[in-house]
Amino acid sequence: MPNYVARIRDSQGKSRTQKFAAESLVQARTNLRDKGFVVQELKESQGFATSLDMKKIKNSFTKVTVKDKAIFSRQFAALTNAGVAIVRSLGVLSEQCSNPVLKEALVEISGDVQSGTNLSDAMRKHPKCFDGLYVSMVQAGEVGGVLDEVLNRLAKLLEDVARLQNQIKAALSYPMVVGFLATAIFVGMTVFLIPIFAKIFTELGTELPALTQFLMTCSEILRSAWAFVVIGVVMGIVFAYKQYYKTPVGRQTIDRFSLKMPLFGDLIQKSAVARFSRTFGALTRSGVPILTCLEIVRDTSGNQVVANAIDAARMEIQQGGMISIALQKEAVFPAMAIQMISIGEETGELDGMLMKVADFYEDEVEQAVKALTSVLEPLMIVVLGGMVGTILLAMYLPMFAVFEKLG
Repeated sequence: MPNYVARIRDSQGKSRTQKFAAESLVQARTNLRDKGFVVQELKESQGFATSLDMKKIKNSFTKVTVKDKAIFSRQFAALTNAGVAIVRSLGVLSEQCSNPVLKEALVEISGDVQSGTNLSDAMRKHPKCFDGLYVSMVQAGEVGGVLDEVLNRLAKLLEDVARLQNQIKAALSYPMVVGFLATAIFVGMTVFLIPIFAKIFTELGTELPALTQFLMTCSEILRSAWAFVVIGVVMGIVFAYKQYYKTPVGRQTIDRFSLKMPLFGDLIQKSAVARFSRTFGALTRSGVPILTCLEIVRDTSGNQVVANAIDAARMEIQQGGMISIALQKEAVFPAMAIQMISIGEETGELDGMLMKVADFYEDEVEQAVKALTSVLEPLMIVVLGGMVGTILLAMYLPMFAVFEKLG
């Protein structure tokens, strides 16, 4: 049974530290409160550092996914709508939560809420689980007294985001897998198959074509210490790319190029518009101030060019302008999306129009994914076949010369 250390305050208002054993963190907190203590801080005892460190190491590799937050939001909304107290709802959800990082966060949030902290303020302490978008919507729900409605909107928003991400991953996974297999097959044939034929050609004294000589040179490099140099160069290029992308100029340049890429650029732009519209619409519908909405959407855009356009829109709003005019100046968003946002601003139905824009472009993303997949499948098959065919051709060309000599 694990041991815990708690800083508690008794009925006389005196604070002290107490060590004790309990089955779980939730049970430990419950036992202290049943005895009339106010729990100020509770954590597992450092005396058992091995188990605690192993738990931290395991949690460091665990992430709270969009799906995890969507499921939690849907269940939390159902319990809140049924009249269950927030603390009890958090306790129930933490016990059945399968994600250890989210589970630990819910336990701490439950303790903070029971101590008198607002739910949004308690969630703000756990940015790895609940980002600014989530916290702002929960805060708006608390202020407006419609927490269950906001949680349902959050669940719907997160489910839509998860579906959009899965569609994009489905489009990218096929070429990545086929590309990896093609590279593995090419390297395997170059390293293991070509040397066998090279020995035969050397014994026969046949003059090798340029293609065959090139692949033999590649085989010798891959089977020598130069292979480590090649791997180091590739790793260096990847590292340099990541470091360059971390710079403001690099991020701006790469993100702008990604929007203009053939095949993928259109998909990236439509997914960015859909995510912007869905998130912005959900925030405004929940009562979050527009300037705050734009700050949150800017930080969650995922593309620096789109983020700059959103920030320009925020500055335009501060000066009394319109969002649609600012977005049009940046030339990032499609004309139809800007026109629909403009109509929403003029009619006072911005949130509803943003949801329609999101629905439209999410459908566009789905169609773009299907079109991209239909183009990439035969293209990757041609690439794979071309790589294997090149190696076979390089091996058989010298054999034709041998057959001519024999003839």
